[in-house]
Amino acid sequence: MSKVKVPYIAPSEITPEFVGQSRRRWLQQAGFGVAAALASDAFGLRDAMSATLPPSLPNSTYQLDEKLTSEKDITTYNNFYEFGTDKSDPSRYAGAMQTEPWTVSIEGEVEHPGVYDMDSLLKLASMEERVYRLRCVEAWSMVIPWQGYSLAILLKKVGPTSKAKYVEFVTVEQPKNMRGISAHILDWPYVEALRIDEAMHPLTLLTFGLYGKSLPNQNGAPVRVVVPWKYGFKSGKSIVKIRLTEQQPVTSWVKIAPSEYGFYGNVNPQVPHPRWSQATERRIGAGVFAPRAETLMFNGYADQVATLYTGMDLKRNF
Repeated sequence: MSKVKVPYIAPSEITPEFVGQSRRRWLQQAGFGVAAALASDAFGLRDAMSATLPPSLPNSTYQLDEKLTSEKDITTYNNFYEFGTDKSDPSRYAGAMQTEPWTVSIEGEVEHPGVYDMDSLLKLASMEERVYRLRCVEAWSMVIPWQGYSLAILLKKVGPTSKAKYVEFVTVEQPKNMRGISAHILDWPYVEALRIDEAMHPLTLLTFGLYGKSLPNQNGAPVRVVVPWKYGFKSGKSIVKIRLTEQQPVTSWVKIAPSEYGFYGNVNPQVPHPRWSQATERRIGAGVFAPRAETLMFNGYADQVATLYTGMDLKRNF
């Protein structure tokens, strides 16, 4: 009798102890660049109100000559625990989230605090500063045509004070529209943060769309952050507040599981999760029998970001 080949199941597919019945993995991070064959006008964003949003230009500095993950996979395989813990829950239930009107409050250690509506945020960057960029990683990976501009453009406009050492992101909390909030997996609202030099790095993207369209709710509509050299949990979705602080914020996953989630969340194949290796990844859409690839340090962006962590013990500061 011939043996049946059993597909490899990554440890990251296994239910975390502290989430109970839910499954845990991190949403993929976007990287930068796009194949030259993609024309710049192919990714003009479409607003929910049918208004034309500013188009984005390809970022040739961070060219990535890889096949894009399908829009279907990108928009149906997500982590957004406010809507449930199954990877399909966000696409099923996120439509209930109210995204209009939407404002983002800029607070804390800034010279010019204020409240920005979506139109103001979208018009903040020039045409040359609006870019689309790609790449992602964890136990699975995606290549996503995110669209937006460097978060540094917004931060420079509000003017961080000399006390600003961290940038905190707060996700919207809508208990009536977000069915997963009642599960109390985390203390809501969801909070993430970066060191200010990480937030000011040109690779950190304030993101409004993907695949030529405004962000779907399940992917963090109408505005999110994408930090391509970090695991997905570091990229706050559906942001309503950006706060600059002097002290390091207590982020959501660090608060509930500090031994499993570090503040930095850098992609690092040399630092295993307490219950599984992070040395390899699999590409979503490639099939369960597709070979796994080696995870790259800083998700392949070591040349751009490694100097941010010079002298740091990255196993301790994971």
